[in-house]
Amino acid sequence: MSEIVLTRIDDRLIHGQVMTAWVKKTRANQILIIDDEVAKDDFMSEILKMSAPAGIDIVVKGLEEAVTFLNEQEKENKRLIILVKAPITIDVIVEKEIMIDKLVVGGMGAKVNRRVLYKNISASDEERATFKKLIDRGIPVVIHIIPDQKEIDLSKYL
Repeated sequence: MSEIVLTRIDDRLIHGQVMTAWVKKTRANQILIIDDEVAKDDFMSEILKMSAPAGIDIVVKGLEEAVTFLNEQEKENKRLIILVKAPITIDVIVEKEIMIDKLVVGGMGAKVNRRVLYKNISASDEERATFKKLIDRGIPVVIHIIPDQKEIDLSKYL
């Protein structure tokens, strides 16, 4: 049976040393990127696959396909990292009864409608409400950029 070893929000998805460090720390062998736009963009999907650490299986799915994929993982033996760009994606998969032990917020950059949440992490009012909803469901939400740093309880900043 597959194990979700990390569920992470990072709007850059896979990028360099950060993902290499997380893969090493979690001993993951598969990364599932859940993003409707990226799933439709063959070029971007290939770029992400090429930027992954060696030996890691990269799967790119839209939201609905990802739920089906995760439900089928009971038959597999993977150590899976889930990567998404925004908290709403996690809220949807949790509503579809995919079990998440903890949500790690790594990178959410400045955008229209976002304001600073903590240092260089920004969130919109809707994203903040989604974080609160996940926390209310009993899912710890932490800010944790790289594995060597201490994680920070995001609820203190909502």
